[in-house]
Amino acid sequence: MKTTLKLQNIKCGGCTNGIAVRLLKLSGINNVQVSDETSEVSFSYETVNDLAIAERMLTQMGYPPEGVDNTVVNKAKSLISCATGKLNIA
Repeated sequence: MKTTLKLQNIKCGGCTNGIAVRLLKLSGINNVQVSDETSEVSFSYETVNDLAIAERMLTQMGYPPEGVDNTVVNKAKSLISCATGKLNIA
């Protein structure tokens, strides 16, 4: 199955790189594509549980899907995830 999620707090290529790297480490998640222009992530998943795990991980990284409360804590976490993603680009 395939899904596209509109995410909150994506600002740049560091964010998208960090999201792609983390999602690809999850079992059952493949074909990850992330856009900082549209703030969307698309990926294939094997089970509904895989999708739930991916959504939970994205929220924990600070990039909750639209419709999930975007707390100050999520915004702060996204800054850390972004910086980590930038370090992994080089």
